Amino acid sequence: MRELIIPAAFAEQTADREGAAGEAWLAELPGLADRYCRAWSLEPDGDPLHGFVGLILPVRRADGTRAMLKLSWLDEDTRDEPVALSTWNGDGAVLLLESDPARGAMLLERLDSGRMLQTEPIGDAVRVAAGLLRRLCVPAPPGLTCDLRAEAARLVEELPRDWKELGEPFPRRLVDAAVEVCRDLGPSADRLMVNEDLHYENVLAGTREPWLVIDPKPVVGDPEWGTISLLWNRFEESTVDDRFAAVVAGAELDAGRARAWTLVRAVQNWLWYLEDDEDPDEFEDSDDPAFQAAPHLARWAAASY
Repeated sequence: MRELIIPAAFAEQTADREGAAGEAWLAELPGLADRYCRAWSLEPDGDPLHGFVGLILPVRRADGTRAMLKLSWLDEDTRDEPVALSTWNGDGAVLLLESDPARGAMLLERLDSGRMLQTEPIGDAVRVAAGLLRRLCVPAPPGLTCDLRAEAARLVEELPRDWKELGEPFPRRLVDAAVEVCRDLGPSADRLMVNEDLHYENVLAGTREPWLVIDPKPVVGDPEWGTISLLWNRFEESTVDDRFAAVVAGAELDAGRARAWTLVRAVQNWLWYLEDDEDPDEFEDSDDPAFQAAPHLARWAAASY
């Protein structure tokens, strides 16, 4: 196998985010790639790609089938990805061909990384993504890390505490409303597997199906918990009311519950950004769609709660 060249941008962001542990993992990546190419009879077939926490190497299997070897930094957000993909078994999502969950290694079918819902007309993109949101909400398998019932109970304590520690950066009524949602809806959250990070860049064109989901972040809970990712991505391309109505209709969601969980997640993310020492005056200038939209969505959702 030829030497793996790790993209500089991926190496830099991993080292900045994870420190010494990230640098050690980066040093292991060439050996890990070689190990799984040998174990799964793969031949590299192109330059590596990367996301935020994963390196993806185009490969060919022994029978010539094109695939992708994905090596992910393991944390709470990534360790359950193979569980979700194996549960869906290619039905609406990228097909998992091989996996070593303990090392964050997966062999995936190859999709068209050059075509995603992010570049499709917004109406079509919302329709497809909303349909996939509903379709992928299946009974949760055992062992998932994140459970909305536990998350809601934690947020009841965490949101007011973080808001106060950050200097009470926005009206208290938004925090109180989010806490009320967690108290009211958290204990009865459904037991479905929900992808909390389903957005337009995470839906790629396929051959088995026109569109398939990648990079899931599964949570046990209500389908409505996944609403916000389809609202704050491509935020400026439609009004919130129109987008929300399209998502709710396309995913067959309960509108009240979708709005309520959107409020919680908007407040939660707003506080996360402030905790990361982001300047509140720079929300409008950020490249992160969630960073830009969180304050707008929090106020919008709280208006009717």
